[in-house]
Amino acid sequence: MRWRSGFRIAAFGALALLLLAMGAALRPVLPAAATAPAVLSDTEIGFIQDMVAHHGQALLLTERLDADADPIVVGVARQIADSQRTELGMLLGWLRLAGAPVANARPMGWMPNADHTQRHSATTSAPTMPGMASATELDELAAARGTQAEVLFLGLMRRHHAGGIEMAAAADAVLNDGEVQRSAREMVRTQGQEIGLLSVLLERRGTDLCSDNGMTRVLTCR
Repeated sequence: MRWRSGFRIAAFGALALLLLAMGAALRPVLPAAATAPAVLSDTEIGFIQDMVAHHGQALLLTERLDADADPIVVGVARQIADSQRTELGMLLGWLRLAGAPVANARPMGWMPNADHTQRHSATTSAPTMPGMASATELDELAAARGTQAEVLFLGLMRRHHAGGIEMAAAADAVLNDGEVQRSAREMVRTQGQEIGLLSVLLERRGTDLCSDNGMTRVLTCR
C-alpha cells in the first residue's frame, strides 16, 4: 500500500503546483500606465478612488488569513496580494498626477445609479461598495483557523472580486476610451478568471457556492 500513499502525495503535490501556476497565469500585471491622462474626468477620479479603497480591503483579507492554512490557499492569497499592490500603486499614481485626494467624499457617486445605492446603504448596515466585507466578517476571518479559515477567506475574496467586477464593469460602460477604461476592462477579465480559481478551491472543500456556509454568508452564486 506504500505505493498508493506515495501516489496520492505526488498527485496532491502536482495539483498544488498546477493551482499556483494557474493563479500566476490568470493575473498578469495590468498595462504599465504610469502616466495619467492629461485630464481625468470626475467619473474616472471617483472610480479610481473607490477602487483604491476596494483594493485596500483585499489586502486586509489576505493579511487576516491564517498563516498555517493550506499552503495552496496561502499561495493564492499571496499572489492576489502582490497583484493588488501593483494595481494599487498604479491607481495612487494616477490620483497623485491628477492632484486628486485618495479618499472619495461620495463613495460610488460616479455610478449611474449612485443615488439609489447610497439610499440603500444609508438604511442598512451593509458596506457602501459591492463585495466589501463587514467588520464582523473580518473579525471572523482573523479568528478562524484551518479549513474554517480557508473557506471564509476563499468565500470573502470571491465575493470581493465579484464586487470589484461590478464596479469595473460599470466604469467600462460609462467611460469613453482611455487608460482608466482599459484598466477597468482588464480588471473585469482577470478578476473573473480568479473567481474561477477561488471557486475550484471552495468546491474542493465541499462548499456549496450558492448557499450559506454555516458561519457567515460570504458566498455568491455568480
